[in-house]
Amino acid sequence: MILKNALAQLRSDADFAWDDWITSEADERALLAGYRPDIGRAEHVRRFALEHTRHSKGQFAGRPFTLFDWEWGRVVRPLFGWIDEYGFRRFKFAYISMAKKNGKSCMLSLIGNYGLVADQEPGAEIYSVAADREQAGIIYNESANMVEASPALSAILTLVRSQKRIVHKKSKSFYKALSADVPTKEGLNAHYILFDELHAQQTRNLFDTLRYAGRMRRQPLFLMITTAGYDKHSICYEQYARAKRILDNTDEDHSFFAYIAEAPEGADVLDETAWLAANPSFTELFNYETFAADAREAKQSATMENRFRRYCLNQWTEQDVRWLQMDCWDDCAGQVDPSELIGCRCFGGLDLATRRDIAAFVLYFPDNDHAVLPFFWIPGENARKRQDHDRVPYIDWISRGLIAATPGNAIDYNAIHERVAELCGLYDVQAVNIDPWNAEATTQYLQGQGIEVAPFGQGYSSMSKPAKCLETMVLRRELRHDGNLVLRWMAANATVVEDGKENIMPSKKKSTEKIDGIVALIMAIGGAMATDGDGVSIYETQGLDVI
Repeated sequence: MILKNALAQLRSDADFAWDDWITSEADERALLAGYRPDIGRAEHVRRFALEHTRHSKGQFAGRPFTLFDWEWGRVVRPLFGWIDEYGFRRFKFAYISMAKKNGKSCMLSLIGNYGLVADQEPGAEIYSVAADREQAGIIYNESANMVEASPALSAILTLVRSQKRIVHKKSKSFYKALSADVPTKEGLNAHYILFDELHAQQTRNLFDTLRYAGRMRRQPLFLMITTAGYDKHSICYEQYARAKRILDNTDEDHSFFAYIAEAPEGADVLDETAWLAANPSFTELFNYETFAADAREAKQSATMENRFRRYCLNQWTEQDVRWLQMDCWDDCAGQVDPSELIGCRCFGGLDLATRRDIAAFVLYFPDNDHAVLPFFWIPGENARKRQDHDRVPYIDWISRGLIAATPGNAIDYNAIHERVAELCGLYDVQAVNIDPWNAEATTQYLQGQGIEVAPFGQGYSSMSKPAKCLETMVLRRELRHDGNLVLRWMAANATVVEDGKENIMPSKKKSTEKIDGIVALIMAIGGAMATDGDGVSIYETQGLDVI
């Protein structure tokens, strides 16, 4: 490590094992800044767990809470053992993330009970926080059960289960469970905030309200513990990105602790090393055969794969439930030369979206190996602002010609009209299929240019068959696109909803990011299905079966 020589003298005087405490450049810089490890402070937490806490359920029910090696070495020891020159904890904020069922709730409950009675904080206020009442009750119930299972704790603590409170009368301290649906949380003087499953927070309001609730305390702890999510605009992803910067030594903050157990990006769901990377308690808590069976199921299903990656591999995904298999989508990428398609029969799908959104026009060539040509527009004036807000590389895509930037801060529909008309002159566009909502001006312009325009409903009856056809072509690697990054991003974002008759349709509401290009492609395929030469379904002429 870069500072090891400079720290040699400090190390020779310190009564600690170097490799146990100095695990990153951030730790080296913290040591130089005056922070130091105190093994006694960390051992105090471990002894509290072992001597005064009992597990309440499962295979360890009734046993003393013995920390797993990773809980001790990677979380408890550094989190509670590093102190400043005044003897207060170094870390004020902590982000801890791993796959589900690794004991997060038990560890959070242990820490909550420790903060209530053993952290030497008079009038301590400990709050466990979650997205809803049910989730908030999980941590509280585990904490309360630990108290009931411990003679020492039950003798000094009072449980008020109806209020989800635990009270330590001697120190005038209490533990209380909160949830996002409880209206008032102002004025809290928190010693600990224990934020459970941060990824489930729909807004950042609760986080921001509690962010500074401990600023009057000597050594407050704001602890976030969570599994990966899918909304990359969320407060959870913001904190995840911050934690990654801390771990990568690209951001310096002595007060922020980070521990993330996750499978490497791009890891195969069947890779056993990825299982271990995301599940530090694997050998102690998991059944190998059951886990392997879940992985095999995920390998065969896009829906199950997304859930497996989030819950079992702790990987952030593009959406909650993935629709299209992205490895199959990527296999469809190849050379698509627009000049070779000039004059060829095709069908267009036009999704105008809103004036401040992305507009998409996609041409589908059923007679040319199901080739696809996508075109996109975005307001040029706010592209930089949108990139910074959405964390999407709009500027790069514009510079590479993947998106056209129209003048102003709203999409110039006239520019789209002219470009669509130009494309219809180059290619033999049979019809432009368009969402009829708010499309009167576009329809009139294109029809005035002699272009066939067909209204295309956005419900199940219109969208289901072409959506299933698209899915079939992707799974069979029969679609042909040029690997367009914008269209790929939208394909990865796409989520579908299903009615009671197994009809599907893409959902812009359920998809956390833009899918306009996929909607346009579905409309183009729908046009081809409806208007094939002799009125014969495209399923018959192209040999495709609805899955």
